[in-house]
Amino acid sequence: MRTDPEGHGPVRYGPPLPDDGLPVLPELAAVLAAAAARPRAEPVGGGTPLLEAACDYAARRGLPAEPDHVAAAPGAPSLLVALTAALGGDVLVPRPCAAWWAPYARLLGRPVFHVATPAECGGVPDPYALLETVRRVRAEGGDPRLLVLSVADDPTATVAPPEVLHETVEAAAGEGLHLVSDETWRDTVHAPRETVWLSPAEMLPDRVTVVTDLAGSLLPTGWPAAFARFPANGDGLHARVLDVLTALGARIAAPVAAAAAHALTEPEPVTAHRAAVGRLHARVADAVHAVVVGAGALSRPPRAGRHLYVDLDPLRPALTAHGVGDAQDLEDFLTARLGMPAPGGHRFGDDLGALRVRLSTGPLLGGSDEERAECLTSSTPLDLPHVQRALLTLESVFDDLRDDAQRWEPPR
Repeated sequence: MRTDPEGHGPVRYGPPLPDDGLPVLPELAAVLAAAAARPRAEPVGGGTPLLEAACDYAARRGLPAEPDHVAAAPGAPSLLVALTAALGGDVLVPRPCAAWWAPYARLLGRPVFHVATPAECGGVPDPYALLETVRRVRAEGGDPRLLVLSVADDPTATVAPPEVLHETVEAAAGEGLHLVSDETWRDTVHAPRETVWLSPAEMLPDRVTVVTDLAGSLLPTGWPAAFARFPANGDGLHARVLDVLTALGARIAAPVAAAAAHALTEPEPVTAHRAAVGRLHARVADAVHAVVVGAGALSRPPRAGRHLYVDLDPLRPALTAHGVGDAQDLEDFLTARLGMPAPGGHRFGDDLGALRVRLSTGPLLGGSDEERAECLTSSTPLDLPHVQRALLTLESVFDDLRDDAQRWEPPR
């Protein structure tokens, strides 16, 4: 068994955020194009229009903020680097977690400790496992200070129940940890009227920084923009983060800042597009979930985002026969068979030996802008020929593995 995925660097080959796979909203493209002639750079931390729009966006979600407690950057990774550098100490993350969380801490020379998640969801550490990890790290001379979590999670596509979140936040507060709540996927919840959403910042306002990457629901992934909302009494954290962003030269491009400010005001075309995209990906995710579970794999039902997380350990005998022994092998095998990225669980902090992958829904929407746009306007997107072909390919690959696994089962 390998202890390292040779030739597949965890940073250089790390999977990006799941793309929505759809053409850019024309209204946003027009705003960006209109700002393309601006000669001046956006200030570090964002200009006034962008910061005010971010404050209003947060306030509409029950998280009031002032512009001097908000900072914008070209993507959430820049903000997490700056926060990790400014806070110091060791970093705690759930297992699994977003692929980009741990590499930035390690880049700064900070130890990263993965904490098991509860059975109900991913994205949030189990409170008892968190307390035990903090105790162990301190006993070994470590200095845990920062916990990164996500209520709506990449990679597991789950949404943490409020009672689970409350226990975890309470445990973190008792240990004096600062929390970074990655709320990138907040507005991609599949059933918003049936899902109770609670931000850690509502529970622990003095010790939570909220980070939102607009690639989650408002902007294309190729237009990097994100903002952080700091605690009102953050003991100079906002200023220290701006210092780091300045040293990095982490400015949002002016045209992207204009598009981001416009999107954050949530005009009707933007909200209607976001809702339509959410419904589309929810339908496709449910269809993918039915395929993988029907084949005998394990997966929590997807509740947010444009992806789901699959455990293929029940199909291990069949995969072993195909030369698949770990998550890197599984990534290579499924990527080749499906014709779409299938990053292994080791990209997200899971054990290399565990046969887990994240599957995204975007690649199933078609191979051209016309096909993808048709998915968004169709009342029955799963019945479109190109979507049916993609789902049939997925079903064929997983059904073959199920059948092979049944043939390899020992006689009873």
